[in-house]
Amino acid sequence: MRDVLSQIVRWWEAGERFGLATVVGTFRSAPRPPGASMAVLGTEAVGSVSGGCVEGAVYELAHEVVDAGGPVLQRYGVSDDDAYSVGLTCGGIIDVFVEDVSRETYPELGEIAASIERRRPVAVATILSGPGTVGARRVIWPDRPPGSASGSLGSARLDAAVDDDVRGMLAQGITGIRRYGARGERRLDDLQVFVQSFAPAPRMLVFGAIDFAAAVARIGKFLGYHVVVCDARPVFATTKRFPDADEVVVKWPHDYLSTVQVDERTVICVLTHDPKFDVPLLEVALRTPAAYVGAMGSRRTHEDRLARLREAGLKDEDLARLRSPIGLDLGARTPEETAVSIAAELIQLRWGGTGRSLTDTSGRIHGDSIT
Repeated sequence: MRDVLSQIVRWWEAGERFGLATVVGTFRSAPRPPGASMAVLGTEAVGSVSGGCVEGAVYELAHEVVDAGGPVLQRYGVSDDDAYSVGLTCGGIIDVFVEDVSRETYPELGEIAASIERRRPVAVATILSGPGTVGARRVIWPDRPPGSASGSLGSARLDAAVDDDVRGMLAQGITGIRRYGARGERRLDDLQVFVQSFAPAPRMLVFGAIDFAAAVARIGKFLGYHVVVCDARPVFATTKRFPDADEVVVKWPHDYLSTVQVDERTVICVLTHDPKFDVPLLEVALRTPAAYVGAMGSRRTHEDRLARLREAGLKDEDLARLRSPIGLDLGARTPEETAVSIAAELIQLRWGGTGRSLTDTSGRIHGDSIT
């Protein structure tokens, strides 16, 4: 929903009534992930649930749901030999939940949007099927006191079970379906609850105010990261040189990293290319739970860096986490090409791809997340 949020909030604030379709489940080579949304108001549609394969059918279903007033869970699968039939030509399957949205049916939408804008975590849990009320919704803010959630899924025990699971899902930025019994029993699966997590964007920490860093900051922002550029030299670390960064920090890199919270979604790119900066910085970085720690440099620089880090007390298991030289082997030369190779490695590690040309592979194109 994040990709259509600004538009649907405008409709919601204007008192409009519209259809909201959300991908809640995917199988095989589905083109869009759970949480992808499409909103329909009159003849206008924003967003996408399949990249174009079934948008026409979802558009019509959204109008039907608005007219009827009740939510619908619809599955779209492989299309048959008729080129005009509804289906996914990629061979995947998606489950799409379509609901009627207005101020009356979705009173929490404004507060959800405000939380996302302020980078405050929030999640929406919705019953998709089962003995409960389909479409029942509960909104959970993990940084608020227990009991402050809005709405109910039907019973206090179910609400409590979902609240517990949602807090863990938000911590990892996970969106997906959880199954329960009617009273929250985790050993049962007769009730499906879709949890859409709106966690703050993961952070990309870029160290070294060089031209390569500007390109990495730009592509990091494009990929959805909250980008921070840090360098100890104030003449180089300026917002003018890094307009795409969310923050530009003038501080010794290892001092700055020691003061910020690093979680399992944080990406650290060390582009300082200077031992007095990158060795103490990597000594701190490799002791954090960061999802990715990469460092720029030649193979000779890398070997020298490893020796210095061992002298600093890092073990082989710590050093094994270091991606150096940084990026995939694309033959990159320019700052922009290097940024693409770094982005490619981030994507490859996140989704478990091989890094090879798809022409030379077989089987599913879209794998499951491994982080």
